[in-house]
Amino acid sequence: MLKKVLIALAALILIFVVVVALQPSEFHVERSATIAAPQDEVFAQVNDFRKWDAWSPWAKLDPQAKIAFEGPPSGEGTVMTWAGNDKVGEGKMTLDESRPSDLVKIKVDFVRPFEGSNTSQFTFKPDGDRTSVTWTMDARHNFFEKAFCLIMNGKKMVGDDMEKGLTQMKSVAESGS
Repeated sequence: MLKKVLIALAALILIFVVVVALQPSEFHVERSATIAAPQDEVFAQVNDFRKWDAWSPWAKLDPQAKIAFEGPPSGEGTVMTWAGNDKVGEGKMTLDESRPSDLVKIKVDFVRPFEGSNTSQFTFKPDGDRTSVTWTMDARHNFFEKAFCLIMNGKKMVGDDMEKGLTQMKSVAESGS
């Protein structure tokens, strides 16, 4: 009997390993929102890391997090580092590309709770007297990250956070804060 249980357990583990291995290594999440504010004002919310505290979906998870800024106050070369509780972890964001009122591209490096990197990109397009913002996040995942995303539905978790951030950005930009 024990032998049958062990064989069944080994078969389940093997099936899980195969399913995880067959998951794509590329991770892509995309969310969009339309904000009733001028394109340059919405762009400014993203291009200046000091403004992120007002709308970032992760900013309120640890009000005691240590935040530091390096480089220019906004645009290419701006760097933000953070170290906080287990919900926000520790990492560094570097603004790699900034095209005024059009695009912001950011490299995000995580130190803890897990090491990893991704690229976030924001694009801004006029939509009448409003601005359409699209936020994408792309990464390559190793076996363990693929397993985590399969078990925890990582795309949904990240997508939900991005939607929350865009909703908060909409509130901030539309109020003129």
